[in-house]
Amino acid sequence: MDRRFLTVLGVSLLFALVISSVFYQMTARAGAAKKAEPPTDLRDVVLAAKPLAVGMTLKPTDVKMGKLPSSGFPKGAFSKAEEVIDRPVVSNVLMDEPILEGRLAARGSGIGLAPVIPVGMRAVTVRVNDVSGISGFVLPGMRVDILVTGNPPAGNGTVTVTPLQNMLVLSAGTVLQPDNKGQAIQAATVTLLASPEQAEMLTLANNEGRIQLVLRNGSDQNVEKIRGSEVAELYGAAPSHKKSAEASSAPVRPRPRPRTVETAVVSAPPAPPPPPPPPDQIIVIRGTQKTVEVVGAGGR
Repeated sequence: MDRRFLTVLGVSLLFALVISSVFYQMTARAGAAKKAEPPTDLRDVVLAAKPLAVGMTLKPTDVKMGKLPSSGFPKGAFSKAEEVIDRPVVSNVLMDEPILEGRLAARGSGIGLAPVIPVGMRAVTVRVNDVSGISGFVLPGMRVDILVTGNPPAGNGTVTVTPLQNMLVLSAGTVLQPDNKGQAIQAATVTLLASPEQAEMLTLANNEGRIQLVLRNGSDQNVEKIRGSEVAELYGAAPSHKKSAEASSAPVRPRPRPRTVETAVVSAPPAPPPPPPPPDQIIVIRGTQKTVEVVGAGGR
């Protein structure tokens, strides 16, 4: 092999090794200097000392202080513990998580369920059992439809309708959140979030009929148009609304015209023609004979 080629190859490898060593040393020194520099711009932040559940009011033992760089300070976080004490929690907060303004209600807004209710909305409690409460599988945060079974004033028998849909469950009994294992909550009552109009309808349905909760997917926000079901449909008969629709769509038969009695007008017989005038007569006497001759149309 050419000696000159080997010499050039060796010098190139040596030059590359030297360049790599210099670059590595410069990078290592820059990283060490960066690690050695402690962050100087830090801010105090209020952290959760333990998991905070919905409905609880914060006490000094529920929070602790920490430090975060100003560049990474969360929006809406607090720097003083006094700013969060005695404020209700409206959203779950994990341990060591910064407490944000959106997770708390205003101080003095109440305790328990009251701070969770948005302005303009109401919390309505209805009675349920193992069947109407879906065997206890209605948990806070789920959404349900309301079925009501009763006898309407129209008198069509027992009817089941769905007057309310997509209702948010605030609590099951006195529990505002499911347990850590997500087990069913056996509760005699369920509290729902409703508008004032929906609150009136729920109260009326709870007193006048039988309520059944129907669990729905939380991502399903559609409100369906449901006509309701009647007892007659269980036995194959057509519902009353279908009968009325068929009656309204049936062709209208024309009513028969009343029969008119035609009265025959009997005309009086024509008057008899007047008698013809008597013909002219001539009496002819010949000697002892006397004859009468008629003069006119019938004469000679």
